[in-house]
Amino acid sequence: MEPCCAFRLNIVSLADILPVVASGALIGLVLGLVGGGGSILAVPLLIYVVGVDSTHEAIGTAAVAVAVNALAGLGGHARRGNVKWPCAFTFALAGVVGAAIGAELGKSVDGARLLFLFGLLMVGVGLSMLRKRKRPDDPGVRLTRRSAPHLLPRLVPIGFGVGLGAGFFGIGGGFLIVPGLMAATAMPIVAAVGTSLFVVAALGTTTAISYALSGLVDWALVGLLMAGGAAGAVSGIAIGRIMAERKSLLERLFAVLVISVGIYILIGGA
Repeated sequence: MEPCCAFRLNIVSLADILPVVASGALIGLVLGLVGGGGSILAVPLLIYVVGVDSTHEAIGTAAVAVAVNALAGLGGHARRGNVKWPCAFTFALAGVVGAAIGAELGKSVDGARLLFLFGLLMVGVGLSMLRKRKRPDDPGVRLTRRSAPHLLPRLVPIGFGVGLGAGFFGIGGGFLIVPGLMAATAMPIVAAVGTSLFVVAALGTTTAISYALSGLVDWALVGLLMAGGAAGAVSGIAIGRIMAERKSLLERLFAVLVISVGIYILIGGA
């Protein structure tokens, strides 16, 4: 693990502040639009745009900001009925256990190697999302006593696995949560996006606490990222509502985003 408090950005002018706020706005936009991708963008943005030179500190700082921005976006989706609450709580509970374990494992891995693995994971997930799903969407899916025997064996292990990966890579995990929820329940992407924001907040908070206890969070950066993220989340939700009827396009754009950022990280770490 890199030295505790290895880097603190020296914010002294508007030129220092603008890249951080703009990065936060982009993170919030993606979270509001597709329910994920915020943290996979946050880590490379903090490293390559803002200038944080500690991978672990970038991860810890991103986890805090993404968790808060996810909660900001959750309200809008909840008001529109896009959150499957029982599925969200079940998936999040299993995920938090996995995230706590994964965060401790991730902090013990060299930062450069962690970034490389991170990029590989994103490319793999993005490619898998471009594959045509065999099961049709089930907009009316709900976790009830009747459906529990069918849904719980899917939600719990997938939630734990996603949480493990999210904690290990120090991310909210939305780009894993959205396809995970769709695979477990066949809910449409609009519902998966809304539901995932609750899970992102839960997993991000778990990871953030772990990194904060190790002194790997830059709180000044967190505040600026949150300021930009609030505005970005509002825009993302509005755009997502417009594109709700073009869900296949939204899924493809999401997959391309994940692959593109993954390739960028692999190239940047080469």
